[in-house]
Amino acid sequence: MVENQPIGVFDSGYGGLTVLREIVQKLPQYDYVYLGDNARTPYGTRSFETVYHYTLECVRHLFDRGCRLVILACNTASAKALRNIQQLDLPTLAPGLDGPGLDGPNRRVLGVIRPTTEVIGNYTKTGQVGILATRGTVSSESYVVEIEKFFPELRVFQEACPMWVPLVENGEYDRPGADYFVRQHLDRLLAQSPDIDTLLLACTHYPLLVNKIRQYVPAETTILSQGGIVADSLADYLLRHPEIERQCSQHGQRTFLTTDSTADFDRQATVFYGEAVRSDMLVL
Repeated sequence: MVENQPIGVFDSGYGGLTVLREIVQKLPQYDYVYLGDNARTPYGTRSFETVYHYTLECVRHLFDRGCRLVILACNTASAKALRNIQQLDLPTLAPGLDGPGLDGPNRRVLGVIRPTTEVIGNYTKTGQVGILATRGTVSSESYVVEIEKFFPELRVFQEACPMWVPLVENGEYDRPGADYFVRQHLDRLLAQSPDIDTLLLACTHYPLLVNKIRQYVPAETTILSQGGIVADSLADYLLRHPEIERQCSQHGQRTFLTTDSTADFDRQATVFYGEAVRSDMLVL
């Protein structure tokens, strides 16, 4: 048995740190390994095949580090890679690669889309919700399909916001330069229906823009970030799956990995994670 079996959290870059922050606040006792594929970000503009290949490679690495459970804290990876990994790869992973008992069927990979779509209908009064996301997530139609399963009566409107991630990563999220692009995409979304009363920030970078977003939507609009929702869903999942929960080590340890510059990662992580981190570089 591998002694250290952390929960893995994967993202294409920094955004997943906003999810990890909420998970750690909710479940501080567990060990976590965060992997940001910063060398190959952004994922949002890449093909389904490329995102799947990159995501699977990173998931395999987290498995190699002893993770039994991996969270894809990235909407694009959840939209373009999760289903294939769950259905095609987990059942065929050769047992014993990482030690006794670490075979594919005993591993789990979860995403951020399903937890959100399971509850989004509870927040709207008009039955009309707006999805703000990357082009890759919007084009996948993942949110439209998943919301239909849980709340078929809802009307779902989407808007791709390709400039929002660069704004955040270049430190412009709270500066006047962000206003034009924030307002542009919100106006386009609300032009689809004035009755949208719930907005989902379906990219883990977007919570850093929430103060700007609030300036350009009606005051009564509900704005949902995914971190808290995913944290609650993970807590519930571990409660319902004690066989997985028992295998997650509990030493309160945090490990941060990046496929690019550790100095850049550590600097940006302070913004996304809310506290200083020290990362190690991973060469894939």
